[in-house]
Amino acid sequence: MGAMDDLLGPRQIAELCESLERADPDRGFDALLETSVRLGPLPLRGRTDVAAHALAGIFPEYSEAAEAFRTALKDPAFRSWALWPVTEAAVTLALRQGGNQAFDDCLDLLAELTPRLTSEFAIRRLLRADLDRALTRIQAWTADADPHVRRLASEGTRPYLPWAVRVAGLIERPGATVPILDSLRNDPSGYVRRSVANHLNDLARHAPEMVLGLASQWQDSGTPESAWITRRGLRTLVKKANPDALALMGFRPAEVAVEGPNSETGQLTLPAVLSFDCVLTNKSAAPARLAVDYVVHYVKASGSTAPKVFKLAVLELDPGESRQLSGRHAFRQMTTRRHYAGVHHLELQVNGIRHGRLEFEVSL
Repeated sequence: MGAMDDLLGPRQIAELCESLERADPDRGFDALLETSVRLGPLPLRGRTDVAAHALAGIFPEYSEAAEAFRTALKDPAFRSWALWPVTEAAVTLALRQGGNQAFDDCLDLLAELTPRLTSEFAIRRLLRADLDRALTRIQAWTADADPHVRRLASEGTRPYLPWAVRVAGLIERPGATVPILDSLRNDPSGYVRRSVANHLNDLARHAPEMVLGLASQWQDSGTPESAWITRRGLRTLVKKANPDALALMGFRPAEVAVEGPNSETGQLTLPAVLSFDCVLTNKSAAPARLAVDYVVHYVKASGSTAPKVFKLAVLELDPGESRQLSGRHAFRQMTTRRHYAGVHHLELQVNGIRHGRLEFEVSL
C-alpha cells in the first residue's frame, strides 16, 4: 500500500478509540477497534469508510455522537487522519436522523472539527442533501476567526475537489459559491487564498465566461490578494490559451521569434529526465510580456497522443532582446500518470501560440 494509505492504520484507530473512550467512558468502542484487521488491503478512502461505518453503528442517535465528539475535542490527541471517519460518521448519523436541527448542528460540528483535520470531504454529502441550506450556513464561516474554518467554506464547496464525491448542484449552478469566494478573496491567510484560487480554477472548467468576468472585477479592485488569486485561478485557462484570460493577465499577442525547443537527448528509458532549451527574441518595437509554457504530447495506450501543458517561465523582453530558457521534465511511472512506450513530442507555447516540435522516443 502507498504511504497515504498508512495515514489511517491500526495505530490511528487505537488512538481514536482511546480518545473516544475518555470522552464517553460508558460506551463501548470495540466495533471500531475491530476494524483494524480489515484495513490492510484498502486505500485510504476505503479505510475511512470501514471505520466510519463502524463508528456510526455505535451511536443510536446523532446527538449522542455529537456530544461525544465535542467532548473529545478537549483532548489534544483527538486529531489528524483518525478524524476523517469521525466527520463521515457524524454526517451519516445526521442524515439518517433527518430534519433541519441535526443538519445544521452537523455543519457546526464539522466547522469545530476542521482545525484538527479538514472536514472538506465529509461536508459533501450535506451539500448533496440540501445545497441551499448548507451554503447559507457556510457563508457565515467566511467571517470566522479561524482560517481553517474560512478555508473549509471555500475548499469544501469546490466543484471538483480531489478525493471527494461530486455535488451535481455545484456544477449545475456555478454561481452558487461566488458569494463565498467574493467574501474570501482578500483573506489575510495564504492558506485560505490558495483554496479560493483553486476553487476559481475549478469553476473555469465549466463556466469560463463567468470566471473571467469575476476575475476582471477582482482585478479592478486593485488589492494584491485579489491579483494573486486571479493569477492562480486563471492558470488552466492561460494554459488552454484562452485569449481573454491571457489578456487579463497582461499576455497580449507579441512578435516573438522562437528557436527550439532543442535537446541533446532523443531516447529516454524510464525513469528519466528530458532536458531542453530554447531562445526567444522580441522582434517588435515594444516590450513584450510573455507566458512561456511547454506542451508534452504523451503516448496513450492506443498509440495516439494527448497533450498536457506545463509552466516554464513568465518574462518580459525589451525590443530586440533575446533570452535563453532551459527546462527539465521528468518521466516516471506514477499513480496519476501511466506512461507508454513510443514517440512523444514537445512544443513551446508562448502567449497561447505553439512553436517548434521536439520528438523523442520513450522506452519502458
